[in-house]
Amino acid sequence: MIELRTPAELDAMRPVGQFVASVLTALAEKADVGVNLLELDAFAHAMIRERGAESCYIDYHPSFGAMPFGKVLCTSVNDAALHGLPHDYALQDGDLVSLDFAVSVDGWVADSAISLVVGTPRPEDLALIETTERALAAGIAAAQAGNRMGDVSAAIGDVAHAAGLSVNTDFGGHGVGRTMHGDPHVPNDGRPRRGYPLKPGLVFAIEPWFMHGTDQIFTDPDGWTLRSLDGSRSAHVEHTIAITNDGPIVLTARP
Repeated sequence: MIELRTPAELDAMRPVGQFVASVLTALAEKADVGVNLLELDAFAHAMIRERGAESCYIDYHPSFGAMPFGKVLCTSVNDAALHGLPHDYALQDGDLVSLDFAVSVDGWVADSAISLVVGTPRPEDLALIETTERALAAGIAAAQAGNRMGDVSAAIGDVAHAAGLSVNTDFGGHGVGRTMHGDPHVPNDGRPRRGYPLKPGLVFAIEPWFMHGTDQIFTDPDGWTLRSLDGSRSAHVEHTIAITNDGPIVLTARP
């Protein structure tokens, strides 16, 4: 069911968005060569406890997951595209890392993701991250009251296709509110003027994720991590936004 939030409810969602943004900012500063993925997860978990927040991931067990996720942070490295399950791995020079984080504060949820390179970057990785960030910005810009969800999806896809990338639409953005994943689905490619009409009070996450050489994925033996079929690297970025008559509000905007 799609729910529209009142202005008061949107104001109540701002603190969780700000907290998610602050955690990702801190994680980006902590991520470095030699840092273990389990350290990053523990760091995020400590911030959750200090804030009195609640992880959306630990007990999350959708149909595509082999078991409850069990961690508070998705850490997708190199050919891992989405849902990277933190494990005993120390980041190496040049690794492309995507960090996805969602929590609930006072009953409201926010969801966001960043991609970065630790150590010495490959130019093609920086270009891929820049493309996903431009696609996210294009999707946000299209998220105007009176438009339709297809306008958001088409804006994202146009950026990807202009960069020579193909797009997987199996996973994308989603409604956000009292739970992490709700309606509507927000594909990363689509046709303008199609789909659900964007109305003030609608809150959803926009999350472009692109791989260098394919749009096909497979599930890692860990039962969660989704990897590119050809081993190419992936980038993933995400913001939770709200539709208003004055334009979209990015609830998870980072300083």
